[in-house]
Amino acid sequence: MLKIDPGAAPRPDHTKPDKTRKKMKPPKRKGWKTAVLALAAGMVLAGAGASLWISALDISKLNHPLPEPSLIYDRNGNPAAELSSSRIDPVLADQIPDLLKKAVVAVEDRRFYEHKGVDLRAIFRALARDLKSQSFAEGGSTITQQLAKNLFLPSDKSLSRKLTEAAYAIKIDMTMDKDEILGLYLNSIYFGDGNWGIQQAAKHYFGKNVQDLNLAECALLAGLPKAPSAYSPADHKDKALERRNVVLSLMKEQAYITPEQYNEAVAQPIKIVGDDAALKNKYPSYVDTVIEEAENLYGYTEGQILSGGLRIYTELDPAIQQAAQDVYADDSFFPSGKADQIVQSGTVVIDQHTGALRAVVGYRGKGVFRGFNHATQLKRQPGSTFKPIVVYGPALEKGYRPSSMLYDGQLNINGYQPQDYDHETRGRVTLAEALTQSWNIPAVWLLNEIGIDTGIEFAARLGIRLPAQDRQLGIALGGLSEGVSPLQIAQAYSAFADLGTLRPAHAISKITTKDGKLIVRADSRAKQVMEPAVAYTMTQLLQNVVNEGTGRTAALNRPTAGKSGTTQLPDSAEFQGISGNVAKDAWFVGYTPELTAAVWMGYDHTDREHYLTTSGGYGPAVVFREIMSRALRNVPVTSFEVPPGIGKFNENPDPQTGGNGDGRGNSKGKEEPKGHETKPEDKGKGPDSRDHGPKEPPGHGKKKKED
Repeated sequence: MLKIDPGAAPRPDHTKPDKTRKKMKPPKRKGWKTAVLALAAGMVLAGAGASLWISALDISKLNHPLPEPSLIYDRNGNPAAELSSSRIDPVLADQIPDLLKKAVVAVEDRRFYEHKGVDLRAIFRALARDLKSQSFAEGGSTITQQLAKNLFLPSDKSLSRKLTEAAYAIKIDMTMDKDEILGLYLNSIYFGDGNWGIQQAAKHYFGKNVQDLNLAECALLAGLPKAPSAYSPADHKDKALERRNVVLSLMKEQAYITPEQYNEAVAQPIKIVGDDAALKNKYPSYVDTVIEEAENLYGYTEGQILSGGLRIYTELDPAIQQAAQDVYADDSFFPSGKADQIVQSGTVVIDQHTGALRAVVGYRGKGVFRGFNHATQLKRQPGSTFKPIVVYGPALEKGYRPSSMLYDGQLNINGYQPQDYDHETRGRVTLAEALTQSWNIPAVWLLNEIGIDTGIEFAARLGIRLPAQDRQLGIALGGLSEGVSPLQIAQAYSAFADLGTLRPAHAISKITTKDGKLIVRADSRAKQVMEPAVAYTMTQLLQNVVNEGTGRTAALNRPTAGKSGTTQLPDSAEFQGISGNVAKDAWFVGYTPELTAAVWMGYDHTDREHYLTTSGGYGPAVVFREIMSRALRNVPVTSFEVPPGIGKFNENPDPQTGGNGDGRGNSKGKEEPKGHETKPEDKGKGPDSRDHGPKEPPGHGKKKKED
């Protein structure tokens, strides 16, 4: 048998080519191509994603008009106040000077007109520095990116925020032209000293509108946004000058200005004209009154008033308003008050011939925007200032005369027992004397005689409508359930001052749009609410009050009529033991042939530690005198107009009865009139002593100079 040894098998010779085998080739390397393709695909997908992301960004806010402040004008058509809910006073892009736009571009973003919202050169330079420092604090943002950041993004400095900022900038650049972007940017950035937006800055630093800026001023403002506090021309004029000149140099370098313009501008010193902030806070109480009237009378919301760009023309007289404010700024005209609470006050001044509200001061001390206005919102009992409105005015209409005799003795009408402030009685007094000396008993007696409804109806004609609970004899002394404001009672007295004609008191004369389109015009139509002879007779009576009676402190160097009023402290346990010349409220209401005014004084919170030690015939009368004397300083002295037929109206009373020939005013002696009856509808218990200051029960022990 043949055996074969495997190890003896012949070995192939590898040194010779084997023609039976195919030639082996090394494998191809395809990985790098795949990577390139993957990268390209990723970039395409990323670009598509970024495009979709950018397209989806909502920049509709750019199309919403910025809140525009409303302006208030005084009676002369001059700006008196600016109302705004926004820190920005926007202007249109075409109102911004080209030199200002060029200055901003030169210093902030020199490739602004070339890039598409993002300057890749600048951003990569900034990104490289950020990555190196790990701070992400480097700049590199374009004007468009800064606009995006201001309007849409938080102020953090993360990388994701910067990417989002860039995306918004691209979207904005795709949507708006360059001038629109510049306009929005300049309207939204901070220029220091509390000024947002280019218009506020122009007014604040240079006292002019943005369109009126010169080259040097444009350059100064353009240099502020980088560091508003450091370059403030108000605080650091040298640094501001240096920064301005840098901007001018950049403008020259980029051919935005000629060398001649540059030389002229750098030679100009910085001149700061002033701040327009005073315009916003110059007449705060009057401004509050304007807003209140626009809301209550014309249906505007506060938001519409503050951001609607309205032009509100008012009856404000700057001279009278300033006179009133100056008096209120002088503490010497007011009681000292207490450390924890000052004596408050409010006043209004009306032109009775038009109803125009010439001045309003709503508080003493520091106020807040739309804070409580004691001139228009206060409701306090008016004391004896109400006697002409609810007693003596309607009595004159009923036929009573100044010489008519009124009862002044012990009086008890269904338990209501009014007292004169001196706790004395005089039996009978004339109507003129009762009003001049502010006796209480004759006023209550007379209201009962003419009927409570007569008094209430007369008050309503003068604009003061009393609720049902005020149908009681205490209203003769101003004992009201709710009370009145200085504005209400001044308007009522204005009818006496203008021969019985009442014109609604109003602050607003008209409201227009920014471009002058009329929206609202005040209805100041006059209404004859009493005969001229009645009104003039009341004026004569109230002149006696000022010349001879409880209003002497209010006397001016011209014909003046008026009435004081004081309300008692509540008759409660809290005030037991307090006596003397003390009061809760003090008033004076008066007028000259030109103006009518009302003044109230009192504490916001009356308690055992906080009450007045003055009367309406002193404190408020002094304030009235000071305001009116200053307001009328340059006005010629005139007399009250005398209506036709006044002589016949004031014929002598019946000498037998002391009345006027028809049996009125016929009570005699100190006793209560015999057979005196109160009609059922007139019977009232009088004001509750806790709520109605004018009531003074017998033996209460609290005397007043006048009531």
